[in-house]
This record gives sequence, structure tokens and C-alpha cells, in this order.
Amino acid sequence: MPSASTIQTLTQLSYLVAAALFILGLKRMSSPVTAVSGVRWAGVGMVLATVVTLAFVIGAPLLYLALMSGAIAVGGVLAWVSGKRVAMTNMPQMIALYNGMGGGAAAAIAAVELYRGSEHSIVHLTIATIGGFIGSVSFSGSLIAFAKLQGLITKSVRFSGQKYVNLAILLATVGLGFIAVSGMSSGPLAGLPAVSLFFALALLLGVTMTLPIGGADMPVVISLYNALTGLAVGFEGFVLDNAAMIIAGTVVGAAGTLLTQLMAKAMNRSLGNVLFSNFGETSSAGGGVTGSQKAIEASDAGVMMAYSQKIIIVPGYGLAVAQAQHKVWELAQLLIEKDVKVRFAIHPVAGRMPGHMNVLLAEAGVPYDLISDLDEINAEFETADVALIIGANDVVNPDARANKASPIFGMPILNADKAKNVIVIKRGQGQGFSGIDNALFVLDQTRMLYGDAQAAVSQLIQAVKAAG
Repeated sequence: MPSASTIQTLTQLSYLVAAALFILGLKRMSSPVTAVSGVRWAGVGMVLATVVTLAFVIGAPLLYLALMSGAIAVGGVLAWVSGKRVAMTNMPQMIALYNGMGGGAAAAIAAVELYRGSEHSIVHLTIATIGGFIGSVSFSGSLIAFAKLQGLITKSVRFSGQKYVNLAILLATVGLGFIAVSGMSSGPLAGLPAVSLFFALALLLGVTMTLPIGGADMPVVISLYNALTGLAVGFEGFVLDNAAMIIAGTVVGAAGTLLTQLMAKAMNRSLGNVLFSNFGETSSAGGGVTGSQKAIEASDAGVMMAYSQKIIIVPGYGLAVAQAQHKVWELAQLLIEKDVKVRFAIHPVAGRMPGHMNVLLAEAGVPYDLISDLDEINAEFETADVALIIGANDVVNPDARANKASPIFGMPILNADKAKNVIVIKRGQGQGFSGIDNALFVLDQTRMLYGDAQAAVSQLIQAVKAAG
């Protein structure tokens, strides 16, 4: 029978191996070519960490083991079923929801530790409190992000003095956290009520922070809450003395922070501007666009594309909504067979989450070497005969370069307006998700192909075939 010290050593080594698998998995997720194997590596690490944790508490009361095993079984089945059924268009919502669950789990650990506060040191309770605060904000904020993306909340809630209300909630939460940690035994807020109110206000802060943020900023918000969840898990890892949680939480927190910075940079906005501005609040933002949109029939657009030498396709969220990625790849293959050079251009914030368009195109089977990001493809638009825009708006809006009155001025965009011809597939003449008019739509070389993206692309396929 191994000694207690031997078991402890083996447990920590197993956690170290699990943490290494997390890191290697995350590294492999950075490339579309190795992303699938990266997910598997990280999954193996998670299974190892879970099995070791259960083995470590094997001497615990049977009721505890039954509750833990039951929770894992129920959660695993729900995740498996929902993961299999969720449409790719709803993937951002699922990411937000699962990310929130991670923050909520970290907050739950902190709650248990704080309710047993007298058993722990001040340092221990302080770390638990910080992790609990971050996890609670991430949990409730992610749920609001989920509701916005799912369409359950359709309007951003803003009112005068909102920033000061949030500041008051923050200060009150910090004060209650101090009371919980200091172990003050007098006053009506001491003990259990202080801890309960602390978590209630932290959850409220996540809600009030996220409600004013517009849907166009959701990629940055999702990245931010991902970072917060990682930090919360890392803090609670210190509380539980769990190396796997510390390393995994730190890595996720760091990766989420870097991704948040990249997303904000791609929009030419600071994180503070994303969280506290009223971006897209008015439909007339940007000073208005003069000119009229010019329609084109699919038959004419198909002929134009069939006789082109180079076409750059720019997918946006409209492609995801219509689930048109497979039809778009069918169109691209047909053009390639006609010796047309086809490329796909991806903006960092296209869609509702980082990498959304890349995932959709990968699902359709588009080869990775045909997909380029903004920096790689922008110089090629000038040599493109056609830029085909499918459901994208802000990421191709030339006002970002030329109109200082526009909320997106200075944001790096795809230079679709420099193509010889531009075809925009769009449901109607309304504004995009952020509520900003697009100057690209009224340029001389731009033609609008109105309709559902999947139906419109299907018509283009028939037109290209008919062109011979």
C-alpha cells in the first residue's frame, strides 16, 4: 500500500502532466491544421486531472463521491448532447455559456471557502475572495452575453449615470469582501450575510457591466470574460492547492487577455471604450452615407464572376445566419474549375466571436491555404476583379479610413472597396448589426444582390454554370 506522501507526489505529478497537456493543446489550437488534435490533447489532460482528483478523495464519505460522480455524469451528458446538436451559427452563444459556467464554478469554490472562513488564514480567504469576485462577474456577464447573442435580449440597456451606478456597486462589493476576509464579528453585515451580499453584488455587477454593451462588441466581451474565468480558476487553484487549476487558469487567463487586446486592436478601440462607450447607440452614427444602392440580378453577377481572373470572398455573420458556408465553397470550387483564382479574406472580428468565420469555412471543407487574414490579403484587393461580400458590414466599411465622424474611424478593414467590382449579398437595405451605414454599398463599382445568403449563392452557382 503506497504511503500518503507517495500518493501525494503521484497526484501532483499527474496534475503537472495534465497541465502540460493543457498548454500543448492550447498551442496546437493556434493553427487550423492542428486545432482538432489540440482540443483532443487538452481533453485528455482534463480527463486525467478529473480522474486523479476523484482518486485523491476516494476515502471521502460515499455521499460526497456519489454527488461528484453524478455531477460529472450529468454535466458530461448535457455537454455531449448540446455539443452535437448546436448549430455553427449558435457557437458563439455556446462559448459564452460554457465560459460563464467556468467562472460560476470558480465562484462556487470561493463561496464554500468563505462560508468556512474561520478555518482559513487571511491570505487564503483573500485569494478566495478575489477569485470569487472575478468568477461571479464572469458568470453573470457571460450569461448576459449569451442572452444578447441568442436574441433573448435585443436592446442594450443604457441610462444616465450608469457608470457611477456600476462604480457604486463595485465599491460596495469590495467593502463587503473586506468584511468577509477580515473576520469582523460585529455589525449586521458580518459573517454569512456579508458573504452572501458580496456574491449577490458581484453577480449584479457582471449584469450591469454587460447590459449596455452592443452586440457588435461581443467578440471582445467574450474574450474578456474568457480571460476573467481563467484568472478566477487560477486563484481558486491556489486556494485548493491544485497545480492543474493554477497552471490551466493562468494559461487561459493569459491567452484570453492577449486575445482581448488583439480584438480591441482590430477594432481600433481600447477595452475601456468597448466597456463604457455607447457604440452603435444611434442608427445615424457616422454622419450618414450619401448615394443609393444599386441592385444586380444573380444571372448578371454570375456571368461577371465566371469571366473573372481573381475573386476574393469576404464572409460575415450573414453567411453564418443563412448557414451558407457549404454553398459558398461549392461556388468557389466551380470558379476554381474555370481557372478563376479564389481567395477567402477573414477579418479578426468577423462574426460574433474570434475565429467564427474560420470555423465555418473549415466545417465546409475550405482548404486552409485559400483562407487569409487581413494583413495577408489586403494588398490583393486592388488586383481582384470581384470582391464578393457575404453578410459582412463594418469590416469592409471604407468610412473606417475616410470618415472621422464614424464610430469605427481608424479601425483596420478589409480593402474590398479597392476591387474592380464589388458584389454584396445582403438581406435588405438596412444597416448592419452595429447600426452603422456602410459607404461601400453606394460606391460606383458596388452592386447589391439582395436575399438570403444561401439562396443567393445557390443562384450564383446556377448562373456560373450557365455561363459556360
